[in-house]
Amino acid sequence: MSGPQCCSNPPTLDRSAGAGHVVQLGGLSSYVSGSADSNLAVLLISDVFDKVAAVGFYVVVPDFLHGDPFVYDNADRPLPVWLKDHGTDKGFEEAKTVIEAIKSQGVCSVGASGFCWGAKVVVELGKSELIQAAVLSHPSFVSVDDIKGVKVPIAVLGAQIDKYSPLELLKQFEEVLTSKSEVDSYVKVFPNTEHGWTVRYNVDDETAVKSAEEAHQILLEWCVKYVIK
Repeated sequence: MSGPQCCSNPPTLDRSAGAGHVVQLGGLSSYVSGSADSNLAVLLISDVFDKVAAVGFYVVVPDFLHGDPFVYDNADRPLPVWLKDHGTDKGFEEAKTVIEAIKSQGVCSVGASGFCWGAKVVVELGKSELIQAAVLSHPSFVSVDDIKGVKVPIAVLGAQIDKYSPLELLKQFEEVLTSKSEVDSYVKVFPNTEHGWTVRYNVDDETAVKSAEEAHQILLEWCVKYVIK
């Protein structure tokens, strides 16, 4: 959502991978998959991975953008203008209502994974201890002070080439998290990748596919380790 990488190589939905459907949660239309009887949930902000549901989680992907995604080449509505309607602060407030809604259904442990814009929302959830685990992939709008405030186990998956979270910033994230012995953390920079590589990659590029699959596996393992207790 921050640059051209977020708008290229759109993923294709493999309808055979899961039986997801849309429901209303916390006032938002949300794509859900996995067993509704599960008491473990993963909130994705924003993309769809039925692989997470296959592990046994109840996966929730709310439409925080209300059907109005950022369009990179729309000169009439550049990012600063679009963000006035879709600030991450608004996303955080709406995420809280979604978490309340799924907990009212019996969910007792929630993990959250944020991609680009969504990473900032997940950080805010982690600072407020509304979730049990956080995963950030090629984050945007996340500051060092944000990372300092995180109180739950957090994994940061960065790209080698990313002006929104450059290597300098990722190194600062790692230094801060390493100094926080009370919070388990993991930071990895994936070589030869650009912003958006975990979800917006060329499926014909073997190296790109391998990097994305590794990132997805880390997401699953982090949720299994800290959401399942």
